Amino acid sequence: MPSKPSFLITIDTEGDNLWSKPRTATTKNASYLPRFQELCEKYGFKPTYLTNYEMANSVTFQKMGKDIIRRGVGEIGMHLHAWDMPPSYELTEDDLRFHPYLIEYPEKVMREKISIMTDLLEGIFGVKMLSHRAGRWSFDETYANQLIEFGYQVDCSVTPHVSWKSHRGAPEKDGGTDYTNFPETAYFIDPSDISRPGQSTLLEIPVSIMDRSGLVNTALSSSFLGNISLVNRISNRLFPKVWLRPNGRNLNQMLGYLRYALSTKRDYVEFMLHSSEFMPGGSPLFKSEAAIEQLYHCLESLFAEASVQFSGRTLSQYLEHFTRDFDEQPRCQEVHG
Repeated sequence: MPSKPSFLITIDTEGDNLWSKPRTATTKNASYLPRFQELCEKYGFKPTYLTNYEMANSVTFQKMGKDIIRRGVGEIGMHLHAWDMPPSYELTEDDLRFHPYLIEYPEKVMREKISIMTDLLEGIFGVKMLSHRAGRWSFDETYANQLIEFGYQVDCSVTPHVSWKSHRGAPEKDGGTDYTNFPETAYFIDPSDISRPGQSTLLEIPVSIMDRSGLVNTALSSSFLGNISLVNRISNRLFPKVWLRPNGRNLNQMLGYLRYALSTKRDYVEFMLHSSEFMPGGSPLFKSEAAIEQLYHCLESLFAEASVQFSGRTLSQYLEHFTRDFDEQPRCQEVHG
């Protein structure tokens, strides 16, 4: 009997309301995470907490993370914000203002930051770090190769159909990564081109995002003579992309994505949120206790439906599942002349 597709929960586990660009990161949101963990366990789901520097140093989160690992009900992975962690390297005139991408730093500095984050997390939680998501969704071939070097086996930085080029890091650089034409489904990446499958040991698990604007884009492109920027702005307004990511008003769209995934026989869906979004005032979207209660009402409905058709797995458990299925696929025999 075929197994159910995976319901993957990824939480960017980081400081409080980093959208406001605080001069000092705080981690009060760590005390709000047990409620979410209890909800996940109620429905048999196993979150992966992709953890950055300040949250790794939170005693509150350390206690929760160790308990999750001990009970086998989740996973701790790595999430790296380059601008406020060691080693110190001033990339811009004010890194706390600009939040530069890790991929904008010199390669040596990138490696040092990855090394420090990996050692910190492994030292605290006592397990090998296998899963990763890039800070601010910034990923490239150099980054991928360094993750492979440090023994990471899963990345989930790709946001298919979404470009972050207009989101600046260092002002003089080129902006974030353009994932417009990346795959929607999991693949072992090509280290020389992360947009395509290859022979590496790093499995890319793209975030679940559905683009409903293909035909509209084609029509608009002919009308506006190939002005891609204008076409994208109009298309995104008419047909916003559907993420498996709550915003307080998109429950029906997320439920629709689950049905879409089942109808297209996807073997996973990937939910994401930030840890600070479970705390009142911890994010721009959920500013009050009432907003948090509405978020949990949405999560209850989403998880209840998902639990019927999907199985909960961590990112590393999905890798095991994917690899087993991959190895069992029939291979074409070579014909030798």
